[in-house]
Amino acid sequence: MAKTDFKSVTEYLATLPKESRAVLQRVRTVIRKAVPHGEEVISYQIPAVKLAGRTVIYFAGWKEHYSLYPATEGVVTSLARELAGYEVAKGTIRFPLSETVPATLIAKIAKIRASEAASLSAEQRAKRSKVSAGRAGSEAEATTKKKTSQKKTSQKKTSQKKTSQKKVKLR
Repeated sequence: MAKTDFKSVTEYLATLPKESRAVLQRVRTVIRKAVPHGEEVISYQIPAVKLAGRTVIYFAGWKEHYSLYPATEGVVTSLARELAGYEVAKGTIRFPLSETVPATLIAKIAKIRASEAASLSAEQRAKRSKVSAGRAGSEAEATTKKKTSQKKTSQKKTSQKKTSQKKVKLR
């Protein structure tokens, strides 16, 4: 796999050895069925699926295994029994190329990740909404302060004019 500037998942898969390509194509199909509205992209030079702009899952083929990323705490905890036979470390789940693709397990992983990604997106929208509301409140408050300040400045100027007019009359 010498080329590393992939433009598509198909292009990435085309660079893999025949056996690895067949396995990764199966993984790709399973993920696409599990996340039907997902968008396939290349990120970090490996295939990924995004949903609503947030990366749901990455997958990549290696010499003797293929991997799914990220293996979040939610994924690992929810699927602990099913993942027991696979190597899970540092956010990665490794599956041997020599074994049958565990389609049901991969679909579950993809669905959990899609759910996590949707939750994170919703949390971010809520935070942005609070920030925007806070800004709007701050902007309104700033506008009120500015108007009050302008009014006071105007009143001072009027008062100063009257004082200077009185001084002129007194002379």
